[in-house]
Amino acid sequence: MLTVAREPFHFCTRMHLSSLTGLKASNLKELLDVIRDAPGSCIYHHTHRFLQQHQFLSPEPPNDFSYWVREVLGEEDLGEQLASIDVMQFPTIRSLREKIIETIENFLGQDPIAQKKFARTGEEFVFIRSISFIVWTDYFAANLREFVESLKKVTIDSIYFHIFESRLRLEKSTNDFSSWLETSLDAKTLADKIATLDPYTLTLEDLRMKIVRLAERSLEGAL
Repeated sequence: MLTVAREPFHFCTRMHLSSLTGLKASNLKELLDVIRDAPGSCIYHHTHRFLQQHQFLSPEPPNDFSYWVREVLGEEDLGEQLASIDVMQFPTIRSLREKIIETIENFLGQDPIAQKKFARTGEEFVFIRSISFIVWTDYFAANLREFVESLKKVTIDSIYFHIFESRLRLEKSTNDFSSWLETSLDAKTLADKIATLDPYTLTLEDLRMKIVRLAERSLEGAL
């Protein structure tokens, strides 16, 4: 007999809009100053833009800051350091921002001359913020089987929201699926397995299928 959830899971989806902020940077010092004060939605956009725009590809962890530093300012070392930041390791946008700031500060401390390199006119770093509109879908799950069936049907925008956006932008400790499975179904083993997936190295469709397979194995008593 399937366990009935204490609270049903209601799937959400998202609509996304990118908006100019009017903030720009032409050298590393300006970039650092704006990153310190820019809205969290800016940091989110410039570290997750690739995932939002190329949802069917399997990307490397994206980072607009790294690309601009390397390709426009010609700072290869700093570009590599920024690119090596593993966004999966940061539970909040705030902590990710702090790591980016620390990386640039340390670089400038070792090479203060680097801040005198300026981008050419028209190649400044333009800060964009990500605006999301979250809406409820018609899909609910009151048990694990209903969760699997709904997960097969919802859009990849719904997958994206529950795995990435709700965790980072709302500063949750884990993704929505794992949280619900553990707290409402007492399915901690399944919740942990989903939480340990690296969503940054998978397409959203691959991610969906991995979660579906894990949940189906749980239904079969394999976990």
